[in-house]
This record gives sequence, structure tokens and C-alpha cells, in this order.
Amino acid sequence: MKRLMISAAGVALMAGAAQANDLTLQLKWVTQAQFAGYYVAQEKGFYEEEGLNVTIKPGGPDIAPTQVLAGGGADVVVEWMPAALAAREKGLPLVNIAQPFKSSGMMLTCLKESGISDPKTDFAGKTLGVWFAGNEYPFLSWMNTLGLSTEGGEDGVTVLKQGFNVDPLLQKQAACISTMTYNEYGQVLDAGLSEDDLVTFKYEDQGVATLEDGLYVLEATLADDAKVEDLAKFVRASMKGWTYAAENPEEAAEIVLENDETGAQTIEHQTRMMSEIAKLLEGSDGTLDEADYQRTVDTLLSGGSDPVIAKAPEGAWVATVTDRAFQ
Repeated sequence: MKRLMISAAGVALMAGAAQANDLTLQLKWVTQAQFAGYYVAQEKGFYEEEGLNVTIKPGGPDIAPTQVLAGGGADVVVEWMPAALAAREKGLPLVNIAQPFKSSGMMLTCLKESGISDPKTDFAGKTLGVWFAGNEYPFLSWMNTLGLSTEGGEDGVTVLKQGFNVDPLLQKQAACISTMTYNEYGQVLDAGLSEDDLVTFKYEDQGVATLEDGLYVLEATLADDAKVEDLAKFVRASMKGWTYAAENPEEAAEIVLENDETGAQTIEHQTRMMSEIAKLLEGSDGTLDEADYQRTVDTLLSGGSDPVIAKAPEGAWVATVTDRAFQ
């Protein structure tokens, strides 16, 4: 009888799994603690509890989340708002449905020996490392705000197209490079430089921070109520995963490592990353703060004749999904 009961339970479980709705998430970058909340939600069964079968696709240097979404390769993507709004203005109808990250982790990390102490006066004439592939927009907005050309010269800055590493700073090819508080800054320290050797300028502190790591879908997806319901379940389970990850950074890091097929990550680095990511989550339940959205838009519109976006977007975000998720 006991064997029969177990068998029946197994059949029921399989039936439930068969009825689970499939959803694919495309990450902005490779498997790391920057996305721990999604991996934790998957590992802890939070998605399954919501009746979802979620596939998480890692990103990489040759993967643009917006292009994956446009091509039908994902239902939801993790993207920075500057890249999303720029893509929307060019015709791709991206819509923000949730915003787990409240704060920006982006900053410029400079060698103290470069003599830079104030961006308003000391960037001119310097070479600065910048990420591209959509990640350059916050930087370009900041330079526009400072009135600095990015074409070089004594009155502008020379832009070094930076790979996703910290070599230009270590090799003194640039006075400053782009770093994230949770990733590359730690790599600089691990390479042997100390905090005393460096000067950092966080975009948050400079008043030019833009929203990062939001969740985006195509506008047409929101016309289907069944899909909106699945997205609400996804966001609810994901935020549960993020809460767990923030409270248990080492366990979250271990879950990330289990999903890292490259074997390139270490528990020490991922635990540190998760601890820093937790700071960026503070104050967010996944719902987009309209003031944060407006600050991002205003920053991107700044820059005189060459702003990142030419006009204020319409319909670029909705509260429909988070309202349903957390009602």
C-alpha cells in the first residue's frame, strides 16, 4: 500500500510538472551572483511552486539580451534601462515589468597617481576605459553632463573601448576604467592594488546613476493576460529568490557555482559579489519606483545636441505585472 501511495504521488508530481508553463529568462551576462536571485528561485523550487518551468540562459560578450528577445529566444531579459530605452527609441518595443535592483553598482575606478580627484575638473585630457554593447550609455550621459567631449583632446576625454576585464588599469593604459562595485573593483584589488592606490567615483554619488538589471519583455507579450499572469508569478518567485539570496549570500554563491558550466568562478569572489549585490537590492520589492525611472530618463536626455535618447519615452514601463504579483 505504501509503495502504491508513493507511486501515486510520483504520478501526481509528474502531472504537475507537465502542466507547468514554460518561461525562458535571458541574463545580461555570464552566470554569476549578479543573477543569484533567479538561480536561487530555481534551486529552491520557488518557480515550481508557482507552476512555472523556468529556463535560465546565461549571457556573454557576444550575446545582446535585446536581440535575443527580439528574435524570440527568450520571454524575459535582464537589461540595463539605458540600453533598453535606446533600443525602444530605435523601434524595439521593450517594456520594463519589474526592477529588482534599486541602486546602481557602476563606477569609474581611477589610479590615484593619475591626479584625478574631481570629475568636474580632472577628467579632461585623460583616457577612460568604457564598456560598449549598450553599457556605454550611462558613461556618455555623464560626460555630456560634465560638458566633456568623448573625441579626445585636452578639453575632452579619450575613450578606450574596454574589454570585460581590468587590464587597462593594471597596465596603465587608462587613468580610469569602468567597474562594478560587486565585480571588477574586487578584481582590481585581487590583482594587487590596494584601496589607497585608487580613487572611485560611483555613478550614484555623482547624481548620474541609471537603473540596472531590470526585467523586460516585448510590448506584445503584455496583451496576453495568461502571459501577464505567468510573468507575475515569475516576478513574485524571483523576488523571493532575491530575498533568500541577500539573507544567505554564501549559500546563494554556492548555488551560482553549481550552475556555472565554465568552472571559472570561485566561492570567495561570488560570495563577495552577492554581499555587494544585496546592497543594490535594498529598498526594492521588485516594483519600479517612478522617481528612479524619471531620474534615469532625465540623465539620458541630458547632453545637449547628442543625448542618448532624443525624447522622453512613452509606455516604456508598466506596473501591471508587479501589481498582480504583490497584490
